[in-house]
Amino acid sequence: MAEQQDGVVGSVVSLWRYPVKSMLGEELNAALLGTNGVVGDRAYALLDSADGKIATAKNPRKWPRLFDCRARLVDDPRDDAPPPVRITLPDGAVVASTQPDRDDLLSRALGRAVTLTEAGRDTVAPADAAPAKGSVKAEAYSPDIDGVDHRDAVVDFALADGLLFDSAVIHLLTTAALDHLRALYPAGRFEVRRFRPNLVIAPSEDAAGFVEEAWVGKTIAIGDAVRLRVTKPCARCVMTTLPQSDLPRDLGILRTAVQHKAANVGVYAAVARGGLIRRGDPVRIAP
Repeated sequence: MAEQQDGVVGSVVSLWRYPVKSMLGEELNAALLGTNGVVGDRAYALLDSADGKIATAKNPRKWPRLFDCRARLVDDPRDDAPPPVRITLPDGAVVASTQPDRDDLLSRALGRAVTLTEAGRDTVAPADAAPAKGSVKAEAYSPDIDGVDHRDAVVDFALADGLLFDSAVIHLLTTAALDHLRALYPAGRFEVRRFRPNLVIAPSEDAAGFVEEAWVGKTIAIGDAVRLRVTKPCARCVMTTLPQSDLPRDLGILRTAVQHKAANVGVYAAVARGGLIRRGDPVRIAP
C-alpha cells in the first residue's frame, strides 16, 4: 500500500469496545489502550455453571441469545480496572453487574445457569505476541461450509489464563477489506458489526483489498503515543454470519471469506505502547 509523503497510511474511522465477551458492545469516540488492549474490552464474560466453560457466540446452538444482549460500561475507565457494566437483555430489561441478583436474571434470559465473571486484574498480555493459551475453555461451532475446518462440528478451544480474548487483545480491520468483500458478494451486508474489531482504519485513497495483511510483523503508530505490533491475520468464524439487530443471518459472509481469503479478514495486534487514541487519528508504519 502506498504511503503518503508524511508516512501516513490511513486514519482511524471507528473504535469499539465489547465489555462482555460475545455480547454487542459500544462504539467510542476515544479509547484508552493498556497492555491488555482497549481498557474495558472483554472485561467480563459469562461462565456456564454446568460445564465451567466461557459462554461465546461461536457456539450459537448453545448460546443463541448472546447477540441479543448489549453491554456498556457505566463510566469511562481511567486505568486498567474497568468500572461496572450494564447489560441490556433481549426483552429490554437492564441488569447491572453490581446487582445481587444479576446471575439469576442473566440465567433466565439465556436459558442456562451462568455466572458473570471478570478478567484477571493482574494478568498482563505480552507486548509482541498473542497471549499463551491456558486452562479455561470455550466452544466453537464450524458451519457446514466447504473449506471450513471441523465442518458442522463443535470443538473446544482454550483462552489465555486470566484473559477473556480468543487470540489477541486487539483486532483491527480496514474499510478497504470490507469494500473488497462487498464487491465479491454484493448481496451480503459486510458491516463492521459482523466482524467485531476494536479499530477500523480507512487506508490511503489508492489502497484496495486486504491491505492490513501487509502490516503483519510491523509496528503501527496511531496518534502521538500508541504503538501496536501487528501479529497475524484474523481467522473468521460463524459469528460473522449470525443475526444481530437488523442484520440477517447470512452464511454467504463466511463463505465468501473462506473462498477468497482462506477465512482471514482483518489482523490481530499486541500493544507495544499504550495511550489514548481518538477517531480521526492518523496511522503510520513505525520505523
